[in-house]
Amino acid sequence: MKLFLLDAYALIYRSYYAFIKSPRVNSKGQNTSAVFGFVNTLEELLKKEDPTHIAVAFDPPGGTFRHDAYEHYKAQRQETPEDIKAAVPIIKEIIDAYNIKMIEIPRYEADDVIGTIAKKAEKENFDVYMMTPDKDYGQLTSDHIFMYKPKFAGSGFDVLDANAVMEKYELSSPTQMIDLLGLMGDASDNIPGCPGVGPKTAQKLLEEYGTIENLLERTSEIKGTLKTRLEDNKEQIIFSKFLATIEVNVPVEFNKEEYKRKEVNAEKLSEIFEELEFRTLINRVLKKDGVSAAPVRITTTHEAIQGDLFAELLPPVNASSSSVDVNDYSGLQTLKDIPHSYHLVKENDEIDALVEKIIKQKSCCFDTETTGIDATISELVGMSFAFEEGEAYYVYVPADREKAQSIVEKFRPFFENENILKIGQNLKYDIIVLKKYGINVRGNLFDTMIAHYLINPELRHNMDYMAETFLKYRTIHIDELIGAKGKNQGNMRDLRPEQICDYACEDADITLKLKGILEKVIEKQDLGKLLYDIELPLIYVLADMEYTGVRLDTTALADYSKILTQELQNKESEIYQLAGLEFNINSAKQVGEVLFDNLKIVDKPKKTKTGQYVTSEEALEKMKDSHPIVSKILEYRGVKKLLSTYVDSLPLLVSSLDNKLHTSYNQTVTATGRLSSSNPNLQNIPIRDEQGRGIRKAFIADEGCIFFSADYSQIELRIMAHLSQDPNMLEAFNSGEDIHAATAAKIYKLPISEVTSDMRRKAKTANFGIIYGISVFGLAERLTIPRGEAKELIDGYFETYPQVKEYMDKSIATARGHTYVETVFGRKRFLPDINSRNATVRGYAERNAINAPIQGSAADIIKVAMNRIFKRFTDENIKSKMILQVHDELNFNVIESEFTQVQKIVIEEMENAYKLAVPLKADCGKGKNWLEAH
Repeated sequence: MKLFLLDAYALIYRSYYAFIKSPRVNSKGQNTSAVFGFVNTLEELLKKEDPTHIAVAFDPPGGTFRHDAYEHYKAQRQETPEDIKAAVPIIKEIIDAYNIKMIEIPRYEADDVIGTIAKKAEKENFDVYMMTPDKDYGQLTSDHIFMYKPKFAGSGFDVLDANAVMEKYELSSPTQMIDLLGLMGDASDNIPGCPGVGPKTAQKLLEEYGTIENLLERTSEIKGTLKTRLEDNKEQIIFSKFLATIEVNVPVEFNKEEYKRKEVNAEKLSEIFEELEFRTLINRVLKKDGVSAAPVRITTTHEAIQGDLFAELLPPVNASSSSVDVNDYSGLQTLKDIPHSYHLVKENDEIDALVEKIIKQKSCCFDTETTGIDATISELVGMSFAFEEGEAYYVYVPADREKAQSIVEKFRPFFENENILKIGQNLKYDIIVLKKYGINVRGNLFDTMIAHYLINPELRHNMDYMAETFLKYRTIHIDELIGAKGKNQGNMRDLRPEQICDYACEDADITLKLKGILEKVIEKQDLGKLLYDIELPLIYVLADMEYTGVRLDTTALADYSKILTQELQNKESEIYQLAGLEFNINSAKQVGEVLFDNLKIVDKPKKTKTGQYVTSEEALEKMKDSHPIVSKILEYRGVKKLLSTYVDSLPLLVSSLDNKLHTSYNQTVTATGRLSSSNPNLQNIPIRDEQGRGIRKAFIADEGCIFFSADYSQIELRIMAHLSQDPNMLEAFNSGEDIHAATAAKIYKLPISEVTSDMRRKAKTANFGIIYGISVFGLAERLTIPRGEAKELIDGYFETYPQVKEYMDKSIATARGHTYVETVFGRKRFLPDINSRNATVRGYAERNAINAPIQGSAADIIKVAMNRIFKRFTDENIKSKMILQVHDELNFNVIESEFTQVQKIVIEEMENAYKLAVPLKADCGKGKNWLEAH
């Protein structure tokens, strides 16, 4: 029999902080990170281990017997984050719905409850698994009691028996864990221990003396400072051991029938998951198809737009009328539950009649069904249209290219009519697909995906999610038609038109309904200018860029691959020579063993929660000066990454249709408003070292064309100057000074002519670091300077630019008042944790409050520039093309005869995209390839 005992709060905290940088927030503005993480961990446990018995232990409210004995016990811990406080009652409801026993004993911690039950269950022939990441539990392990430590999300668990605990902590018995903690203390619980005694010293003392009591009786055998510390802190050490001892005589009974695994209460669990919007968990845990009879309370996409506004906007799901039934909280409905009129259109006369209807409309929603997800190579299978809610049309497009073209051609009067509003979900995809059929979609657009993204960028923006959230409606899912993702998944071409009709019509119909809701929220949130003037016009720009693509010199990359492979082998040999043995350099575990066990390059190497040495790039960067092998390993990793991520991978992404690379630009991924790219991700191509520059060299202009590059100079610092209105920073930019040299001159109180390159480097790091909320510690590490010097640098910076500090403080204050900050164009970044009492959680939100308006404004400005350049190219009949966007940089394939005109347009539009208090400046260059141009 297997009994699992879960330490609730340890798992809840772990779950919450796993999502701290990218929290899960549902449409109600509710942070569900802790609940989602806890349930996932529980589910993984139940499926992997299938326990016969299980229970969850909670710490009780108020203090425990340890607090009575020591008022400072755990006193250093920060206030529990509000989102965790809100999550605990929900988690308890979920545990209850799972029919799992919960235990909470006044005055005793979960550790004590688990320890007591574990010992009692062991006597009844149970194998007991204590599920927790806390090392304290090691003292309880035995032949039948184990620690069951969850690894990082989705990566399983570590099981530690008594022998594993002894080996891991170098102990002769598990109970020595108490003595170990008593000597070295435990910062997480504020157990003092003996000052100056760390893990290694404590382990050596216990190896020789066995217990704290024996050690303290024989301190006469110890010499020097250690003896003094032990004798001076005798009572504190004994008291620390008391605090570290898990009580195993808590007044709690173990009735094994109460702990037996039971069937879940599916109805109750479904109701909770629906309320939390855990759709995938409903399918996975309850094996449902996603349709639930449980009531679902529908709210808005964020707390900031909750309440009466949404009640005004939400249409009933069973009618096409725009009237509102705010009391209708029935479960998710499907197509069979609502009135609808969907039509399959195949014959020419039917197509002609449909076109005649569409071109009379002021607006129409459309969608394409294709053979795949890559718009640049996929073929049309069909098109759907909707201009009245509840009614839609699916037009079948055959595989024969000539017949397909003739059908698409009939719809040209609609697609290219500038007076008809085109509505859709992810319209960029459809526009690119239609370009392959000679159709250039024109007119104003309304994209529901982008509208929803602006309302709350942190959420998902797919149509299925929005339909469930706003319409209480479950759409037909694609995998119901062509199968789940994987090698056996089919495509739409495999199906008969009759099989696709409802799915395709529903897409257009639901998107049309969502548009009616979202446009009102956009108006209420004052996001109209951002949506209609910037984001929606950008769809055309990005579609054209993706469709055009960029040439890649695959031969040059193949040659470069050989050079880097040889370099990799050379570095491998150098590393083996420095290590004195051969090992797998790609294994983090083996690298850690070589560096810290064999070479002992540092005294106290950092370990992960699983006991493995930390050998991340960040960790190794800090140890570069400890041993020459560290730099070599970092260099090896850098070359390896270049090879696998770019040099060897980029040629595989070149299209066989036109021999070009077609990256995909994403408008709805980053919370800041920046574009991201995928297949490949161009935003992360390295440029600072020689090896990275070799990759840019492979991006080349078309035959007879010039590669032209223009990027904003220090745009984020210029935006900081504008937002802060700091006179010194404004003066530096307006006078055309080198901002980093000017900063250094003011910090070091020197004439700018006497600023050294090292001073400028430090000032540059401070300039950009301040924007991202860099700390004294962080600046010291980045510049490899003492913390005192880093503090002087930051103090000098704020003395030089006092209004920058005022701006930062004001941004945080504004965020606290509104729970969001805005860019110069009104883009919102929601920061619900800005008022958290937990310093870690609040600090992350505060850094975003400072940075988001700056980074987001930079993103908005380059989008404005892209729109204007694209329009100028169209209006002036320019054939040259914008082909790449990377952060603050735009790249073009320019016909030689158009170069002067293109350069003029690009610089004009980039530098006049927005009127700041300082000039926007764009640097530019040209060449045969990206490297030469940049």
